Amino acid sequence: MTEPLLAVRGLCKSFGGIAATDNVDLDITPGEIHAIIGPNGAGKTTLINVLSGLLPSDAGTIHFDHANITRASAPARCRRGLARSFQITSIFRNVSALDNVALAVQSAAGHSFRLWRPARRDPALRGPARALLERVGLADRATVMAGNLAHGEQRQLEIAIVLATRPKMLLLDEPMAGMGIEESERLLHFLRELKEQYTMLLIEHDMDAVFALADRITVLVYGRVIATGTPQEIRANPDVRRAYLGDEAAA
Repeated sequence: MTEPLLAVRGLCKSFGGIAATDNVDLDITPGEIHAIIGPNGAGKTTLINVLSGLLPSDAGTIHFDHANITRASAPARCRRGLARSFQITSIFRNVSALDNVALAVQSAAGHSFRLWRPARRDPALRGPARALLERVGLADRATVMAGNLAHGEQRQLEIAIVLATRPKMLLLDEPMAGMGIEESERLLHFLRELKEQYTMLLIEHDMDAVFALADRITVLVYGRVIATGTPQEIRANPDVRRAYLGDEAAA
């Protein structure tokens, strides 16, 4: 059996006595897209915040790439190759798309953040940044101010920034949030291409996208895992149908 890239055991996180993440066990194998689904308030974003180091866990362990990262900081986890995007797009809106990615390349290389001018002039940063923009389909938007990009383009830019950190695994928190049908289709195609190189943990409300992309799916309800399996197994699971999918599972 393939050793998991990410192994979570007994992970707990509570807020004021409410268990947002309740004794979660999770294994993510190299090369898979693993989706986390569940109703609003199920604890999905709390889980990804704990995994990325944005929130500390109350109990349990997290192992990533042969290392115990349970108490590691968010920057330390990123340096090990665990990178995330956010539900709300996180970019520098007042500089160009190219500047955004160049700064991420600069940070990943360990250079100082003193600040825009070196990143704007240094070909060692600009070249990789342009390559990343081309990879996510934004090559012709490099000089556009990030705040002026369409919503879908901003999500693509954020993924380019994440890729600049040279990750081994991506934590994607609702990457299709707020997108139209055409934008979602483009991002769906792009994520399929990324799968050839990156392991992904995906939180997404778009069930069509989840079932089209995921190799395996874990279902959370009130912070607890009620099922993990292939898309076909999750569709057929009676507990999942009752708790979340309902009539969608029969479609």
